[in-house]
Amino acid sequence: MDTVNYVIKKIEDLVNIPSPSGFTKKVIEYVKEEAEGFGYQTEYLYKGGLIITVPGQNDNVLGLSAHVDTLGAMVRSITKEGMLNIMQVGSMTMESIEGAYCKIHTRDGRVYDGTILSKSPSVHSYDNAKELSRVERNMEVRIDEVIKSKDDVLDLGIETGDYISYDPQFQYLENGFIKSRHLDDKASVGILLGLLKELSSKKALPKRTIKIVISNYEEVGVGASYIPEDIHEFIAVDMGAIGDDLMGSEYKVSICAKDSGAPYDYDITTKFIQIAKEKKIDYVIDIFPHYGSDASAALRGGNDIKAALIGPGIHASHGMERTHMKALQNTLDILSAYIEE
Repeated sequence: MDTVNYVIKKIEDLVNIPSPSGFTKKVIEYVKEEAEGFGYQTEYLYKGGLIITVPGQNDNVLGLSAHVDTLGAMVRSITKEGMLNIMQVGSMTMESIEGAYCKIHTRDGRVYDGTILSKSPSVHSYDNAKELSRVERNMEVRIDEVIKSKDDVLDLGIETGDYISYDPQFQYLENGFIKSRHLDDKASVGILLGLLKELSSKKALPKRTIKIVISNYEEVGVGASYIPEDIHEFIAVDMGAIGDDLMGSEYKVSICAKDSGAPYDYDITTKFIQIAKEKKIDYVIDIFPHYGSDASAALRGGNDIKAALIGPGIHASHGMERTHMKALQNTLDILSAYIEE
């Protein structure tokens, strides 16, 4: 339980560090400092990601991954009235961000508050307020500054290409639920930090050397497209989808047999299922038809690997997400058991 409480605190810290894909330097630095605090070596990738190395009893290398990048947006253009047209970073429904508080990050380091609205934001003023299609071209950001024109926005230093991050609205409830944007995939990053905490506190040497890849472009499809050549078995730890005919649960670890691309490695997937049964870990087996992961990106990148995917069940993914501490515990337990195989 102590480790899960640590994981939840790390998730809170992580979701509150803005990090849309490609704007991840601060959150990567946070993960780096945490891993080094446990005594593990880290190195940066040229793409901006991070590799954490856990020495093992032999030189066979097991790769694990999670991604710190999240959904977000960029300033597409500035209207003459001083509103910001947006272009999304990652894939989401516009309904899921309508009314969200946000921050605009300028290239020179200034940060401004704003709100994402439709272009017909009030039923008192617009005939089509309810009917207007919530698509990218009909959404804009209202900046919380005194603005009357485009020039006023430019005077703030805001320009096309500036990042926009969404307020996560993190809450941890007494009954074990965790609610927040960006649990995809910062919940899994927290779990991997929990794994490092346990290995460090026990001064444990896993059977194999472990290299943890923290990627920073997963939400745009190219997260772990490159991984170190000595990794031949690669496990993505990412959220388990819930809904429609899926088996996923906010209380369980999802073991994914296939996503929108190719099936995951049969033997590794089967091994995870066996471990869950033997250790009495609550799990589901699932197929994710609208989903890709760091492991699938690594396969597409031409890496010669066996790949698999597991992760905590997350409800309302790419929206106002929720999971439960039981899912975090089950994911941590299955990972801890797997690295000893």
